[in-house]
Amino acid sequence: MKPESIIVGIAGALFGLLCGWMLGAQQVAPVQAPTAQVAPATAGPATAAGGGTSQGSTARPIDLAQAQALEKVAAAKPADAAVRAQLANLYFDAENYVEAAKWYEASLKIAPTNADVSTDLAVSYYYTNQVDQALAQFAQSLEIDPKHSKTWLNLGIVRAFGKQDLAGAGAAWSQVVALAPADSPEARAARQALDGLKAAHPELAPGGASTEAPASPPAPKQGA
Repeated sequence: MKPESIIVGIAGALFGLLCGWMLGAQQVAPVQAPTAQVAPATAGPATAAGGGTSQGSTARPIDLAQAQALEKVAAAKPADAAVRAQLANLYFDAENYVEAAKWYEASLKIAPTNADVSTDLAVSYYYTNQVDQALAQFAQSLEIDPKHSKTWLNLGIVRAFGKQDLAGAGAAWSQVVALAPADSPEARAARQALDGLKAAHPELAPGGASTEAPASPPAPKQGA
């Protein structure tokens, strides 16, 4: 299995300028489709805003031949969680988060202890404006693996932009710093997010209280 990193881009020195994107964890081995070998998906960046497709993103157009080939494999192998996750990744890359969520759910029914797929599902929920469902799914990911830094990283974004919970966001990002290797993309992104939070709200330490909301993230993209 080849892990694909969740990466969050943080822009600006102030939390008011904080924006980013979430990518799925997507640790799925390639599945041999009837017509071709399908490589592991690598999702394109999407803005940290609830909704579907984002303007100006790097979404890939869906490869219908690949999707149909993988669906044939899935139909022939009802107990294959990996092919369903790979289908989900294909739709995630195309920013069709509704279809991605459907296949992540199908994969988790077969392999319910896959924290990466669970986190990808939570991200898909968030991009379809299901913030509470996303948070619940992140909680399930952390029940599977309490040290899953990719989950903590995205949880912070959803708490900040989905719930305007800056204290909760800071606490989640602090967990990333504590758990992830210092030079990892997750740890670097979490430190940038915390620096931006502290710059805009110096009174707010992780675990503290604040009722202020962050600046609005980029507008949701339509069509997923």
